[in-house]
Amino acid sequence: MDNGTYIKYFQILAFSNSTEKHSLLFFVFFFIYMSGVLGNSVIISTVIIDVRLHNPMYIFICNLSFVDIIFTSSTLPKLMDILLSGNNSISFRQCFSQLYFFMFAAGTEDILLSCMAYDRYLAVCKPLHYHLIMSKKKYVLLLWATWVSGSLNSLFMTLSIYHLDLCRSNKIQHFFCDIKALEKLSCNDTGFHITLYVETMVLALCPFVLSVTSYFKIIRSILGIKSANGRRKTFSTCTSHLTVLVIFYGTGLCMYMKPPLDRLEEQDLVFSILYTAVTPMLNPLIYSLRNKEVKGALNRIVGIKTSYTRSVQI
Repeated sequence: MDNGTYIKYFQILAFSNSTEKHSLLFFVFFFIYMSGVLGNSVIISTVIIDVRLHNPMYIFICNLSFVDIIFTSSTLPKLMDILLSGNNSISFRQCFSQLYFFMFAAGTEDILLSCMAYDRYLAVCKPLHYHLIMSKKKYVLLLWATWVSGSLNSLFMTLSIYHLDLCRSNKIQHFFCDIKALEKLSCNDTGFHITLYVETMVLALCPFVLSVTSYFKIIRSILGIKSANGRRKTFSTCTSHLTVLVIFYGTGLCMYMKPPLDRLEEQDLVFSILYTAVTPMLNPLIYSLRNKEVKGALNRIVGIKTSYTRSVQI
């Protein structure tokens, strides 16, 4: 029987016990959301405008920023609406649309981060063959494969949870339609949690292992450089991406790899906020503040606009 005959709408209950703090929470999440969207939009615009950044590393960063916008936009606007209006209901169709785009962004970012780690491995460990291996045609194909894989995985997981009988309750103990929260509403034991763990292993743990392997080889190569200045300069090109990797995978694995125990729901909420909201907000700050080329591109763009404004005024 179709799920729609059981549940027509869901209730998001994550912050239902702190209604007096809804206004404060709204402004906190509004700040996080706008900072993430504006910061990632600046990164995307900078990479597109400045031709010096038209290389695989920054094309990957541009794609990461676009994924991060989808990430936060799939969850936070509805949460802010709930906090502002007090209406915590979400329709069946809206819930599964939210789930699809969240899973799509998460899966795509998992694979994209491993591609970025591989790109840094080639740049550091195989510099003479880098442009041959990471040619424009190859990294464009790699990006297409990343986006398609994320989309297909999201479609598979969304359809899998859709075909469960979600009739136990319509109350979601979370701030968005997360797949683990929806699984708890199922009234038939289909072993879906096994599917979720397998999916997490394939699409999260495997890319994570690839990233760790790439950085292990990078660090080993850097330690072989005799000059301390050379080691510092080489490693500085990787620190931004390594920081993003640790934050994203650390919070993500804490969310999905531990057992679904009721007493850990508050921890799930904290890790979910870090995973879905804080990390996408921090990414553009990490890449802009710790990357000299991005800062240089921003300075050049601002300098061009300033010069143009002055010439118009004169």
